Amino acid sequence: MVRPAALALGLMLAPLGALAQDCRLALVLALDVSSSVDDAEYVLQRDGIAAALQAEEVQGAILGNPGAVALAIYEWSGRRQSVLIQDWVVLRSAEDIAGVSARLRGVQRSYRRYPTALGYALGYGATLMREAPACDRQVIDVSGDGITNDGFWPQLAYRHFPFEEIVVNGLAVLGADPDVYDHFEMEVLRGPGAFLEVAPGYEGFREAMTRKLYREIQDRIVGEVRRAPVHGPG
Repeated sequence: MVRPAALALGLMLAPLGALAQDCRLALVLALDVSSSVDDAEYVLQRDGIAAALQAEEVQGAILGNPGAVALAIYEWSGRRQSVLIQDWVVLRSAEDIAGVSARLRGVQRSYRRYPTALGYALGYGATLMREAPACDRQVIDVSGDGITNDGFWPQLAYRHFPFEEIVVNGLAVLGADPDVYDHFEMEVLRGPGAFLEVAPGYEGFREAMTRKLYREIQDRIVGEVRRAPVHGPG
């Protein structure tokens, strides 16, 4: 069930039906709120996305190209702990982007005591994508600092949920689990051009998300991500 706060945050800035015909990207951001993420790290993640959306290069990528970008955001952790915090919104102006960023900074964490159920989280994202406006591209951008330890794994989600047209990119946050990079690279990435970005701990989340959003929105292939060390905190 969507909480009242999520409903308030889901107020759309423009009618989807009227704007969908020239949408170039439907983008879903999925944020990890499993038990490995403490409250300080949660704030760095949440506010990091808010800041990345307003970064000059990201805002330019959203507004400086033909066609709109549609955005939705949810938090995920255990099997039944996926919560929508921003319903679909079409971003057509700096004011639209600023409105989403401001609302994100006011979000209260949905869960904090549950494990890491990436398969369920991705299934939720695919279902959410079915409600998106018609866009040229569909991308789910999932962030996390651990590997699946609850429920089915991502590859099973890809077989049983509607992922036919969806690319899944990852942002692996190093430090909590030494296997997080390999798990995201081998199990989470999906579709043509899918890529993995790395944050050396949550202190580097904002910079990593800024790079990732710019690349996703511009649809640029900038070469293979250099493999970062994954043993111990960054």
